[in-house]
Amino acid sequence: MNTQPQRFGILVLPETVEAHDTATLTRNAIRSAVVDATGEQGASGYPRYVGDGVEADIDPETRAVEALLVDGAELSLGLVARVVDASEV
Repeated sequence: MNTQPQRFGILVLPETVEAHDTATLTRNAIRSAVVDATGEQGASGYPRYVGDGVEADIDPETRAVEALLVDGAELSLGLVARVVDASEV
């Protein structure tokens, strides 16, 4: 039985956003996406999640984004990605 989350929300934010609460993060996001598990491992070795133009390898235990493409490209300097519950996007 697979116990890892099947869906996450991803927020792309300017790295200057220092908030920790999801509501503030969501308001400051320049892009958001809901990504679903593909059942595959990404190049990083972590589960691959895809949706809304975003492909991400996410460590489901720590919610760390290990690899990320937005519309097929890496994030520009000055941007960061945060993982939240899909229902919060």
